[in-house]
Amino acid sequence: MKAPLFTPRRRLVRLAVTLALVYVACMGLLSGCQRHLIYFPHRAPLAEMRQQAARMGLEAWEDADGQVIGWRAARAEGTARPAARLLVFHGNAGSAVHRAYFRDGFAAVNDGATWEVTILEYPGYGARTGKPGETSLTEAAGAALAQLWREDDRPVFVLGESLGSGVACRMAGDFPDRVTGVFLITPFTQLGDVGSHHYPFLPVRLILRDRYDNVNALQRYHGPAAVLIAGQDEVIPADLGRRLHDGYAGPKRLWEQPGARHNGLDYRPRAAWWREVSAFLLQNEMPEAK
Repeated sequence: MKAPLFTPRRRLVRLAVTLALVYVACMGLLSGCQRHLIYFPHRAPLAEMRQQAARMGLEAWEDADGQVIGWRAARAEGTARPAARLLVFHGNAGSAVHRAYFRDGFAAVNDGATWEVTILEYPGYGARTGKPGETSLTEAAGAALAQLWREDDRPVFVLGESLGSGVACRMAGDFPDRVTGVFLITPFTQLGDVGSHHYPFLPVRLILRDRYDNVNALQRYHGPAAVLIAGQDEVIPADLGRRLHDGYAGPKRLWEQPGARHNGLDYRPRAAWWREVSAFLLQNEMPEAK
C-alpha cells in the first residue's frame, strides 16, 4: 500500500515553509523600498517653488554657490533683525514652503521682533537635487547651521517636526555648544520604535537603514528642549514623545494637545502655546550661546 502523498505532518511542514518564504519576501520588500515608505517629498521646478513661496511671503535662502537650500520670511530693507533665529527641519512629506505656519506662529510672538524663521529644504525635496536619507538630511542640516553661524552671531535654535525631530536632535547632539535650544513637535525616541509600532510582525530595527536615534543624540546635549505632542497621534504614538521628553536630563517642558492627531495640531498664529514655547526657550537659553 502506498503512503498518502500529503500527511498532516507534511502539510504542516509545507505550510511552515510557505509562511517562512512569504515572511522573508516581506522583509526583502520592506528592506528594499523602506525609504519610499519613510520619505514623501513634493517635487517641483525652482520657478514654481519661488512663485509659491512669494505668495506666502517667503524668499529663497541660498548657499555660497547660489543654490536654493531653504526659505525664510521676506524682510523689508532697513528693518531691524529679530533677536533670535530658528532653523526648521520639517516632516517627511511635502516640502519646506508648506511649513509657512511656523513662520506665522513665531512671527506672532512680540510682533515679529523675536524670531527669524528659516525653513530648510531637504535634498530631494522641492527643487533641491539629491535623494532623501538620514545621511543626506543631516549633512544638509549641518551645512545650513554652519551658514547661519557665518552670517552673524545671533543665537540659533532648531525646530524638528515629526521626522525632522531626528534631524534636530542630531544637530543638537553634534553641536551641543552652538545649538541654543531645541523645539520638537510630534517626536519619537528612535525611528525603529515607530516602524515596530506599525509593523510589529517584522524585525524593523534589524533592517532599518535610517535610524534617527533621538535618545542617543540628546544625551550629548544639555540645552533647553521644548516638546509638543498630539495626544491622538496615529503616526507617531504620543507615548514615544513623552518617553523622549521624560528621558531628557536638561531643561525641558512638555506641551500636549490631547485630542489632536498627527496632522491636526493647532497651528493658529495666535494660539497661546507659541508664546509659551518662545518664553521657555529664551528663559533657558544657554549662556554659551548668548
